[in-house]
Amino acid sequence: MKALSLIVLALVLFGFNTVAKDKKPIQKLWWAGITSQGQLMPITKTYQANFIGDTYGNQVQPLLLSNHGELVWSEKPFSFKIENGEVKIQEAKGEIIKKKVGNNLRSAYLYASQNYFPPQGVLPDELLFSSPQYNTWIELMYDQNQEDILKYAHDIIDNGFPPGVLMIDDNWQEDYGKWDFHPGRFPNPKAMMDELHDLGFKVMMWVCPFVSPDCDVYRDLASKGAFLINADKVPQNSTMPTNIGGKDKPEIVGWWNGFSAVLDLSQPVAEEWFKAQLDYLQDEYGVDGFKLDAGDAEYYTKGVSASKVSANEQSSLFGKIGLDYPLNEYRAVWKLGGQPLVQRLRDKAHNWPDLRKLVPSMLLQGIMGYYFNCPDMIGGGEFTSFLNGATIDQELIVRSAQCHALMPMMQFSVAPWRILDEEHFAAVKAVVEVRQEFSDYILEEARKTAKTGEPIIRSLEYAYPGNKYGLVNQQFLIGDKLLVAPVVEKGVTEHKVFLPEGKWKAWNGKVFKGNKEITVSVSLSDLPYFEKL
Repeated sequence: MKALSLIVLALVLFGFNTVAKDKKPIQKLWWAGITSQGQLMPITKTYQANFIGDTYGNQVQPLLLSNHGELVWSEKPFSFKIENGEVKIQEAKGEIIKKKVGNNLRSAYLYASQNYFPPQGVLPDELLFSSPQYNTWIELMYDQNQEDILKYAHDIIDNGFPPGVLMIDDNWQEDYGKWDFHPGRFPNPKAMMDELHDLGFKVMMWVCPFVSPDCDVYRDLASKGAFLINADKVPQNSTMPTNIGGKDKPEIVGWWNGFSAVLDLSQPVAEEWFKAQLDYLQDEYGVDGFKLDAGDAEYYTKGVSASKVSANEQSSLFGKIGLDYPLNEYRAVWKLGGQPLVQRLRDKAHNWPDLRKLVPSMLLQGIMGYYFNCPDMIGGGEFTSFLNGATIDQELIVRSAQCHALMPMMQFSVAPWRILDEEHFAAVKAVVEVRQEFSDYILEEARKTAKTGEPIIRSLEYAYPGNKYGLVNQQFLIGDKLLVAPVVEKGVTEHKVFLPEGKWKAWNGKVFKGNKEITVSVSLSDLPYFEKL
């Protein structure tokens, strides 16, 4: 397999040049490894960013790629500026590697993938790809409880949706750091888990690396040196022993749910304790996996690690926890491309501009090695968009479901049967059926990706270099045979699609010759997709 990969890589590296098929030079475009800014890619104007101590609320990879075959990589974070098509390094914490490999985006990516973040040959849990996912967040928000979770699960089945992975989100626990079911809201969690399993679900629980400072768990862990330390309380020139101790010394970090101590996962005591909590939930209740939230490098910048590990490295250490749990999901990690970890886009608002961020951001994740990816929640995962009095755009829910449907993963949270009228609900049900039709194909492409490192979801620029497709960022390919062009504008009835070379059979049965732009008529229930013949 390795020899075959090298042959394929060699063919890719030297098979294309930076002159378009119309013989005109191709504009140099850059993609930077900041997945929360996918809508800004490719970079055509002045752009600057700083990876040092910042993961921008999502996954970050210390990689820059161009459609001329150029790449910039470092094992350590750096800051940079791109201006007039050229990269200028402003600050670097380690060696900067610059290479030109072939003459296109794919050749540069494949070199980076094979050399810096090679695929591991294994997938996250296959159910994440083969069936829709469901998250209790938007329906229950901070009122996670046994009765309503079971109702949500039964409603999924009763409304004709297939079971899949069910994620129980934040506030099921006693406290941050006390990772057991709250006894008042979950009178019999083992019975709940058994019932969910009987319905056909696998269950994930939300967890984070924070510990509330006013609980007994905090006092115990502080005495063992398990937290980041307040830098002001570390003596100058201290050698920082690995077990600092003292309940008054941990750094208290502000985050979206308050103020907490944060685990220093470079310390064995912290890693072992955290994994023990997760293992307990699996052994005691039958929990199947975990949604590991937070882990942003920003939360590690103020405290000091006893091992002098950087904020970026702390983010990676949190990400590596998931390698022991095949059913996992992350939102924020540093330099973990190629690993069998599910990477979700950061929460999106319930509006059309945020819907238009999904495709370019998913495409960017793919070429940064975060190819086992999920496009947030259908309709948006930003809960303030759904508070009392909020206006629900039913067309947006439908188009969001369609946008998700043929991506590597699709995830529901807000209940479509609760918020949609008959017409819009039928359109969502129809696109779930489309997902089921292609689920075997999507899963097979995911299996290939685990071996080759080729992204599951690909841009036209990646798959068809030399055609000036670099700015086409609202359609995508799954593998090399399925092209998807979701509608991401309100009220659209005529939709433009770029078809690459070859013959393509549309979702409505029509056959088109490629290498041109076409316009297709679409109704509310239409997801434009094309299979290569």
